Amino acid sequence: MRRWLAIVVSVGLIGLFFITALVVFAFLITGENPLRLARQTYYQITLSLRADELNRPAGTNNQSMRFVVAPGSTTASIGTALQANQLINDADLFVNYVVGSALDGQLEAGTYFLSDTLTIPEITQRLTDSNSSQIRFRILEGWRTEEIAEAIDQSGLFNFTGNDFLTVTRNSNDVPASFAVYAELPQGATLEGFLYPDTYLLPPDIRPEALRDLLLETFRQRVTEQMANDLLNQGWSLYEAVTLASIVEREAVHAEEHAMIASVYRNRLDQGIKLDADPTIQYALGNTRGRWWGNITRDDYTGVISPYNTYLNFGLPPSPIANVSISTLEAVIYPEASDYIYFRAACDSSGYHEFAITYEEHLQNGCTG
Repeated sequence: MRRWLAIVVSVGLIGLFFITALVVFAFLITGENPLRLARQTYYQITLSLRADELNRPAGTNNQSMRFVVAPGSTTASIGTALQANQLINDADLFVNYVVGSALDGQLEAGTYFLSDTLTIPEITQRLTDSNSSQIRFRILEGWRTEEIAEAIDQSGLFNFTGNDFLTVTRNSNDVPASFAVYAELPQGATLEGFLYPDTYLLPPDIRPEALRDLLLETFRQRVTEQMANDLLNQGWSLYEAVTLASIVEREAVHAEEHAMIASVYRNRLDQGIKLDADPTIQYALGNTRGRWWGNITRDDYTGVISPYNTYLNFGLPPSPIANVSISTLEAVIYPEASDYIYFRAACDSSGYHEFAITYEEHLQNGCTG
């Protein structure tokens, strides 16, 4: 027994001597602090025994979350915060990796977007470059402003709420004066319709006003001078065109039908016929039925008393009902030439529509069975 103990002690001393020799040699070559080198060497040996844990993510939820490294944060405090947010399983292992990789001096204060599907080495690499952090935010065509606000809250990446965004886009006092003139906004109008749908890469500390202004500026960039001049020559304001485009946006499933659906509505307006557009009733109902753009009933055509009900009121609704793409706005400015007055969903569930000139033809396009 004593013999085996002596062997173990001897091996341990030899290992310690070897590590010490390596540290001293490294110090002589690099001039690094020997204590720091010793600590790094120790951590590297520890990490080699825990390679599987090191490269195993903490979870399977790919949803990114906002993670802030405050100025002056230590490696240990960052590790503790990562574990508290369930981004890693072991704060000590994080510290071991950072110090063992000589990255503790490279961690940067800033805002990051991390998920628990990242490994400790991947998270560490992210935390060395705060300038690379961006919010990827997508706004879909046909969303109303409340849906943008919901997406802000659901992302978990912004440092403001969806309600903050609604405040700066729905309060007429917050509408930038130059844009109000450009878009010919009526007194008291919101920015519904002009918050341009696209995929944006945003700085992590963007404020609601800056997001609003970016969406408005993108809208202005998409609308060409030729489009604006052609609208003027047609006797339409930009606000009117966006209002009609928002209805087309909600009616059409396929982009190739935008110009024909726009043709139907413009023909109706020219002939003094009510638009009879279902999406305007949906807009009036809001999410009172559990979701935006919910199904409507036959009774809603006369039962929803609202200036947005185009089955009861002639002309355009008071404002846009959704935010529009440039292709839909182009369809309103340059509609397909047709005499169609009616359209309805095709019976094959394809999302396409059947168009008709007379009401009799419209009825014949109805589905049986």
